[in-house]
Amino acid sequence: MRSCLQEQGINALLECAERTNRTKFRRQILTPLLEQGLLERTIPDRPTSKNQKYRTTEQGKRKLRHEQ
Repeated sequence: MRSCLQEQGINALLECAERTNRTKFRRQILTPLLEQGLLERTIPDRPTSKNQKYRTTEQGKRKLRHEQ
């Protein structure tokens, strides 16, 4: 999630997480982080947009600070 402090596309996130399967990554990592409010989409009204990126929310940033 630290890589999302700056807006990142899903390919960059996959690479950072050392994952190759996009479907599993979305289901196991991305969706739970979105549902917990730790990540947000940059284009929320178009979740499947090819230009979609993700960034850490304020809640996510607070959680990262507490984990250090």
